[in-house]
Amino acid sequence: MEYLQQGLERFKQEHGSERVSPRPASRPVPSSPQPIVYTSTKNVEITDDLMRAQRLITGFEGGAFVDAYKILRTQVVQQCRQKGWNVLGVTSPSSHEGKTLTAVNLSLALAMDLSHTVLLVDADMRRPAVHQAFGMESCPGLTEYLFDETPLEQLLIHPGIGRFVFLPGGRKITNSAEALASPRMGALVAELKHRYPDRLLVFDLPPLLSRADVLGFVPHIDALLLVVEEGRTGSADVERAVTALKGTVPVLGSVLNMSGRAEMTRRRAKDLLMAYSG
Repeated sequence: MEYLQQGLERFKQEHGSERVSPRPASRPVPSSPQPIVYTSTKNVEITDDLMRAQRLITGFEGGAFVDAYKILRTQVVQQCRQKGWNVLGVTSPSSHEGKTLTAVNLSLALAMDLSHTVLLVDADMRRPAVHQAFGMESCPGLTEYLFDETPLEQLLIHPGIGRFVFLPGGRKITNSAEALASPRMGALVAELKHRYPDRLLVFDLPPLLSRADVLGFVPHIDALLLVVEEGRTGSADVERAVTALKGTVPVLGSVLNMSGRAEMTRRRAKDLLMAYSG
Protein backbone atom coordinates (compact mmCIF):
# COMPACT_ATOMS: atom_id res chain seq x y z
CA MET A 1 0.00 0.00 0.00
CA GLU A 2 2.82 2.38 0.80
CA TYR A 3 4.41 1.75 -2.61
CA LEU A 4 1.04 2.39 -4.25
CA GLN A 5 0.54 5.64 -2.36
CA GLN A 6 4.02 6.87 -3.29
CA GLY A 7 3.41 6.02 -6.94
CA LEU A 8 0.16 7.99 -7.01
CA GLU A 9 1.86 11.02 -5.45
CA ARG A 10 4.67 10.94 -8.05
CA PHE A 11 2.07 10.69 -10.88
CA LYS A 12 0.23 13.74 -9.58
CA GLN A 13 3.45 15.74 -9.37
CA GLU A 14 4.54 14.81 -12.89
CA HIS A 15 1.17 15.09 -14.69
CA GLY A 16 -0.88 17.42 -12.55
CA SER A 17 -3.86 16.62 -10.36
CA GLU A 18 -6.52 16.90 -13.10
CA ARG A 19 -8.19 13.72 -14.09
CA VAL A 20 -7.85 13.04 -17.80
CA SER A 21 -10.88 11.38 -19.39
CA PRO A 22 -10.61 9.62 -22.72
CA ARG A 23 -11.90 11.84 -25.51
CA PRO A 24 -14.77 10.30 -27.43
CA ALA A 25 -14.13 9.70 -31.10
CA SER A 26 -15.44 12.66 -33.03
CA ARG A 27 -17.76 12.13 -35.97
CA PRO A 28 -16.87 13.80 -39.24
CA VAL A 29 -18.92 16.93 -39.72
CA PRO A 30 -20.30 17.20 -43.24
CA SER A 31 -19.02 20.31 -44.90
CA SER A 32 -21.64 22.62 -46.36
CA PRO A 33 -20.99 24.03 -49.82
CA GLN A 34 -19.08 27.27 -49.82
CA PRO A 35 -20.85 30.31 -51.30
CA ILE A 36 -19.83 30.92 -54.89
CA VAL A 37 -18.38 34.30 -55.75
CA TYR A 38 -18.78 35.01 -59.46
CA THR A 39 -15.83 37.22 -60.35
CA SER A 40 -15.47 36.81 -64.13
CA THR A 41 -19.24 36.50 -64.70
CA LYS A 42 -21.39 39.61 -65.15
CA ASN A 43 -23.45 40.24 -62.01
CA VAL A 44 -26.80 41.99 -62.14
CA GLU A 45 -29.19 42.83 -59.33
CA ILE A 46 -32.92 42.12 -59.59
CA THR A 47 -35.44 43.13 -56.97
CA ASP A 48 -38.02 40.99 -55.21
CA ASP A 49 -40.74 43.07 -56.85
CA LEU A 50 -39.35 42.27 -60.29
CA MET A 51 -39.10 38.57 -59.48
CA ARG A 52 -42.73 38.52 -58.35
CA ALA A 53 -43.87 40.48 -61.39
CA GLN A 54 -42.04 38.00 -63.66
CA ARG A 55 -43.44 35.04 -61.69
CA LEU A 56 -40.00 33.78 -60.68
CA ILE A 57 -40.24 31.40 -57.73
CA THR A 58 -37.35 33.15 -55.95
CA GLY A 59 -39.64 36.15 -55.41
CA PHE A 60 -42.12 34.17 -53.31
CA GLU A 61 -41.89 32.78 -49.79
CA GLY A 62 -43.85 29.65 -50.69
CA GLY A 63 -47.24 28.46 -51.82
CA ALA A 64 -48.59 26.04 -54.40
CA PHE A 65 -46.74 27.78 -57.26
CA VAL A 66 -43.35 27.34 -55.58
CA ASP A 67 -44.15 23.86 -54.30
CA ALA A 68 -45.04 22.67 -57.80
CA TYR A 69 -41.56 23.57 -59.07
CA LYS A 70 -39.88 21.99 -56.06
CA ILE A 71 -41.77 18.76 -56.73
CA LEU A 72 -40.70 18.95 -60.37
CA ARG A 73 -37.11 19.55 -59.23
CA THR A 74 -37.20 16.46 -57.03
CA GLN A 75 -38.45 14.30 -59.88
CA VAL A 76 -35.84 15.67 -62.29
CA VAL A 77 -32.95 15.29 -59.83
CA GLN A 78 -33.91 11.72 -58.99
CA GLN A 79 -33.92 10.75 -62.66
CA CYS A 80 -30.65 12.56 -63.33
CA ARG A 81 -28.89 10.85 -60.42
CA GLN A 82 -30.18 7.42 -61.34
CA LYS A 83 -29.21 7.75 -65.00
CA GLY A 84 -26.07 9.87 -64.63
CA TRP A 85 -27.58 12.74 -66.61
CA ASN A 86 -26.75 16.43 -66.32
CA VAL A 87 -28.03 18.01 -69.57
CA LEU A 88 -31.77 18.67 -69.84
CA GLY A 89 -33.73 20.32 -72.64
CA VAL A 90 -37.09 22.08 -72.24
CA THR A 91 -39.43 22.48 -75.22
CA SER A 92 -43.12 22.61 -76.14
CA PRO A 93 -45.10 21.47 -79.18
CA SER A 94 -45.90 25.06 -80.28
CA SER A 95 -45.20 28.67 -79.30
CA HIS A 96 -46.57 30.55 -76.27
CA GLU A 97 -47.09 27.45 -74.10
CA GLY A 98 -44.88 28.57 -71.20
CA LYS A 99 -41.67 26.68 -71.94
CA THR A 100 -39.32 29.60 -71.17
CA LEU A 101 -40.89 30.40 -67.80
CA THR A 102 -40.81 26.67 -67.00
CA ALA A 103 -37.13 26.43 -67.96
CA VAL A 104 -36.25 29.49 -65.86
CA ASN A 105 -38.19 28.41 -62.76
CA LEU A 106 -36.99 24.82 -62.97
CA SER A 107 -33.41 26.10 -63.18
CA LEU A 108 -33.94 28.34 -60.14
CA ALA A 109 -35.50 25.46 -58.20
CA LEU A 110 -32.56 23.23 -59.11
CA ALA A 111 -30.13 25.94 -57.97
CA MET A 112 -31.80 25.99 -54.54
CA ASP A 113 -30.43 22.46 -54.05
CA LEU A 114 -26.95 23.16 -52.68
CA SER A 115 -25.49 19.94 -54.09
CA HIS A 116 -25.01 21.43 -57.55
CA THR A 117 -24.81 24.58 -59.63
CA VAL A 118 -27.07 25.36 -62.60
CA LEU A 119 -26.41 26.93 -65.99
CA LEU A 120 -29.44 27.86 -68.10
CA VAL A 121 -28.77 28.37 -71.82
CA ASP A 122 -31.24 30.26 -74.01
CA ALA A 123 -31.09 28.16 -77.19
CA ASP A 124 -34.24 29.60 -78.78
CA MET A 125 -32.15 31.66 -81.16
CA ARG A 126 -34.99 33.06 -83.26
CA ARG A 127 -36.94 34.28 -80.25
CA PRO A 128 -34.57 34.52 -77.26
CA ALA A 129 -36.51 35.43 -74.12
CA VAL A 130 -34.66 34.23 -71.01
CA HIS A 131 -33.11 37.66 -70.43
CA GLN A 132 -36.59 39.21 -70.38
CA ALA A 133 -37.53 37.03 -67.41
CA PHE A 134 -34.89 38.92 -65.44
CA GLY A 135 -36.02 42.35 -66.64
CA MET A 136 -33.08 42.81 -69.02
CA GLU A 137 -32.92 44.36 -72.46
CA SER A 138 -31.44 42.44 -75.38
CA CYS A 139 -27.86 41.45 -74.61
CA PRO A 140 -25.12 39.41 -76.29
CA GLY A 141 -25.15 35.68 -75.73
CA LEU A 142 -25.12 32.36 -77.55
CA THR A 143 -25.28 33.90 -81.03
CA GLU A 144 -22.24 36.08 -80.33
CA TYR A 145 -20.36 33.05 -78.99
CA LEU A 146 -21.11 30.93 -82.07
CA PHE A 147 -20.70 33.55 -84.80
CA ASP A 148 -18.48 36.27 -83.36
CA GLU A 149 -16.29 34.04 -81.17
CA THR A 150 -16.95 36.20 -78.11
CA PRO A 151 -15.45 34.44 -75.06
CA LEU A 152 -18.04 32.63 -72.99
CA GLU A 153 -16.89 34.33 -69.78
CA GLN A 154 -17.97 37.70 -71.20
CA LEU A 155 -21.51 36.45 -71.91
CA LEU A 156 -22.57 34.58 -68.76
CA ILE A 157 -24.83 36.44 -66.32
CA HIS A 158 -25.39 35.86 -62.60
CA PRO A 159 -28.62 37.60 -61.53
CA GLY A 160 -27.70 37.49 -57.86
CA ILE A 161 -29.67 34.29 -57.20
CA GLY A 162 -27.73 31.55 -55.43
CA ARG A 163 -25.81 29.07 -57.54
CA PHE A 164 -27.50 30.04 -60.81
CA VAL A 165 -26.00 31.50 -64.01
CA PHE A 166 -27.53 31.90 -67.46
CA LEU A 167 -26.30 32.39 -71.01
CA PRO A 168 -28.63 34.70 -72.98
CA GLY A 169 -29.62 33.90 -76.53
CA GLY A 170 -28.06 37.05 -77.99
CA ARG A 171 -29.20 38.68 -81.20
CA LYS A 172 -31.94 36.96 -83.19
CA ILE A 173 -30.99 34.85 -86.20
CA THR A 174 -32.97 32.96 -88.84
CA ASN A 175 -30.58 30.04 -89.41
CA SER A 176 -31.04 28.74 -85.88
CA ALA A 177 -31.35 25.05 -86.84
CA GLU A 178 -27.95 25.14 -88.55
CA ALA A 179 -26.41 27.03 -85.61
CA LEU A 180 -27.62 24.49 -83.04
CA ALA A 181 -26.38 21.57 -85.17
CA SER A 182 -22.98 23.17 -85.81
CA PRO A 183 -19.71 21.59 -84.59
CA ARG A 184 -18.98 24.70 -82.49
CA MET A 185 -22.30 24.25 -80.66
CA GLY A 186 -21.61 20.56 -80.10
CA ALA A 187 -18.18 21.39 -78.70
CA LEU A 188 -19.70 24.00 -76.38
CA VAL A 189 -22.23 21.54 -74.95
CA ALA A 190 -19.53 18.90 -74.43
CA GLU A 191 -17.27 21.43 -72.68
CA LEU A 192 -20.05 22.72 -70.42
CA LYS A 193 -21.19 19.18 -69.64
CA HIS A 194 -17.79 18.05 -68.38
CA ARG A 195 -16.21 21.22 -66.96
CA TYR A 196 -17.84 20.95 -63.51
CA PRO A 197 -19.05 17.58 -62.17
CA ASP A 198 -21.71 19.20 -59.95
CA ARG A 199 -23.26 21.35 -62.71
CA LEU A 200 -26.70 20.82 -64.24
CA LEU A 201 -27.32 22.28 -67.70
CA VAL A 202 -30.79 23.35 -68.79
CA PHE A 203 -31.44 24.39 -72.41
CA ASP A 204 -34.50 26.48 -73.25
CA LEU A 205 -35.16 25.11 -76.74
CA PRO A 206 -37.44 26.36 -79.54
CA PRO A 207 -40.92 24.87 -80.08
CA LEU A 208 -40.66 21.34 -81.42
CA LEU A 209 -43.22 21.22 -84.22
CA SER A 210 -42.59 24.52 -86.00
CA ARG A 211 -38.84 24.18 -86.63
CA ALA A 212 -36.09 21.62 -87.17
CA ASP A 213 -33.99 23.03 -84.30
CA VAL A 214 -34.91 20.60 -81.52
CA LEU A 215 -34.62 17.38 -83.54
CA GLY A 216 -31.19 18.48 -84.73
CA PHE A 217 -30.06 19.34 -81.21
CA VAL A 218 -31.33 16.38 -79.16
CA PRO A 219 -28.17 14.28 -79.71
CA HIS A 220 -26.41 16.76 -77.40
CA ILE A 221 -28.79 16.41 -74.42
CA ASP A 222 -29.54 13.60 -71.98
CA ALA A 223 -33.32 14.06 -71.64
CA LEU A 224 -36.18 16.32 -72.63
CA LEU A 225 -39.07 17.91 -70.76
CA LEU A 226 -42.22 18.75 -72.75
CA VAL A 227 -44.33 21.75 -71.69
CA VAL A 228 -48.01 21.82 -72.70
CA GLU A 229 -50.58 24.46 -71.84
CA GLU A 230 -54.06 23.64 -70.70
CA GLY A 231 -56.62 25.15 -73.03
CA ARG A 232 -54.06 25.83 -75.79
CA THR A 233 -52.21 22.60 -76.58
CA GLY A 234 -54.38 20.09 -78.40
CA SER A 235 -54.00 16.35 -78.09
CA ALA A 236 -53.09 16.13 -81.79
CA ASP A 237 -50.07 18.38 -81.20
CA VAL A 238 -48.99 16.33 -78.20
CA GLU A 239 -49.27 13.17 -80.26
CA ARG A 240 -47.25 14.69 -83.11
CA ALA A 241 -44.57 15.86 -80.67
CA VAL A 242 -44.30 12.46 -79.00
CA THR A 243 -44.13 10.72 -82.39
CA ALA A 244 -41.41 13.09 -83.62
CA LEU A 245 -39.28 12.45 -80.50
CA LYS A 246 -39.68 8.70 -80.42
CA GLY A 247 -36.34 6.96 -80.60
CA THR A 248 -34.33 10.18 -80.37
CA VAL A 249 -34.05 11.17 -76.68
CA PRO A 250 -35.58 10.10 -73.34
CA VAL A 251 -38.60 12.20 -72.35
CA LEU A 252 -38.80 12.80 -68.61
CA GLY A 253 -42.48 13.71 -68.90
CA SER A 254 -44.62 16.79 -69.36
CA VAL A 255 -45.37 19.96 -67.43
CA LEU A 256 -49.00 21.03 -67.63
CA ASN A 257 -48.92 24.82 -67.64
CA MET A 258 -51.93 26.97 -66.65
CA SER A 259 -53.58 23.90 -65.15
CA GLY A 260 -57.21 24.36 -64.10
CA ARG A 261 -57.94 27.20 -66.50
CA ALA A 262 -59.89 25.14 -69.01
CA GLU A 263 -61.21 21.70 -69.74
CA MET A 264 -58.26 20.44 -71.78
CA THR A 265 -56.94 17.08 -72.89
CA ARG A 266 -54.95 16.48 -69.75
CA ARG A 267 -55.64 12.77 -69.57
CA ARG A 268 -54.94 12.27 -73.26
CA ALA A 269 -51.60 14.10 -73.05
CA LYS A 270 -50.62 12.15 -69.95
CA ASP A 271 -51.56 8.82 -71.54
CA LEU A 272 -49.50 9.61 -74.64
CA LEU A 273 -46.41 10.55 -72.65
CA MET A 274 -46.71 7.55 -70.36
CA ALA A 275 -47.01 5.29 -73.39
CA TYR A 276 -43.90 6.90 -74.87
CA SER A 277 -41.89 6.65 -71.65
CA GLY A 278 -42.93 3.06 -71.10
